[in-house]
Amino acid sequence: MRRGIMRDVTLAIAFVAVGIVSFGVGELLAHDLFLRPVSFFVAPGGEILLRMLNGSFTSSEGGVTRPRVRDLRVMHGAAAEKVDTTSLEVGKNESVLHVKPRDPGTYLIGISLLPRTIRLEAKDFNEYLRTDGIPSVLELRRTTGELERPARERYSKHVKSLVQVGSKLETVGAVLGYPAELVPLDNPYARRGPQRIRLRALVDGRVVAGIPVLFGGIGSDGKSFPERSALTGSDGVAVITATGPGKWYAKFIDMRPVRSVSGDSVDYESKWATLTFGTR
Repeated sequence: MRRGIMRDVTLAIAFVAVGIVSFGVGELLAHDLFLRPVSFFVAPGGEILLRMLNGSFTSSEGGVTRPRVRDLRVMHGAAAEKVDTTSLEVGKNESVLHVKPRDPGTYLIGISLLPRTIRLEAKDFNEYLRTDGIPSVLELRRTTGELERPARERYSKHVKSLVQVGSKLETVGAVLGYPAELVPLDNPYARRGPQRIRLRALVDGRVVAGIPVLFGGIGSDGKSFPERSALTGSDGVAVITATGPGKWYAKFIDMRPVRSVSGDSVDYESKWATLTFGTR
C-alpha cells in the first residue's frame, strides 16, 4: 500500500509444543479462540491492544505458535493491510497483538489459523456437539447409528475483532475471505444502548443457512451476559441482541462429514469463526 493504515504491529505469543492432539471433552470445549481488546474504544493516536484468548472469552490456556497463522490482517474502511507473521515474538501465557492505527475510524482485525487434527472418543465428541451448537451433526450420528463411534476431526479457527478509534465511523461488512467468518452488517459503534446487530455467516465464501450463532459477553459492571443463540436465515444472516454496554462475542462452528470415498484420514471437518465488539 502507498500509505499504511498502521504505525506498527507486534504480536507476542505464548509458546506451546505442537504435536498430535488428543483432547478430552472438557479440554476441547474450553478452546474457543477470540481476539479480545483490552478496550474496544481507543483514543486517536492510541494503541489497540488485543489479547488472543485460546480457551474462553475470559481466559487463555495456551498460546498460538507462529507457523499456525495463515493470515493476519488489519482493515480500516476499505483499506486492508496484511501483517507479516515474522513480527511474532514468543511470550509466556497468551498472544498479545499491538496495533497502532494511523487514523481514527472503525478497525477490523482478523487472524486465520491453519487446520489441525484431533481424535475424540464417542461420548466426548457427542457432548462437544451438544454443547457447542452443532445439532445437525449430532442428529446425523444418531440416524446413522454412529453415536458409539470415535471421531477424527480436522478443524481450523478464524477470528475477527471490531475496534473503534476516536469518533469517526466506518462502513463495516468487509469480507476477509477466511474459510469461516462472521461478517457484521451493522456497525455496533453507530449507536448507544441496547441494539440488534445483523451478522452474516460465511463458509468458503458462501452463506450458511440454519446454523446457530452463539453470542454473549461481559457487561461494563463485570457480570457475564448469558450465552444465547440465533439461527441464520436463508441469506446467512443472524440477528443478535446486545442488551447492554460491555464486551461481546459471537461465534459459530460449521462441521460437515468427510466422505470416506475421498480417501481423507478424518471423519469430520469443522471451521470455527468468532467476532468480538464493544457496546456503550
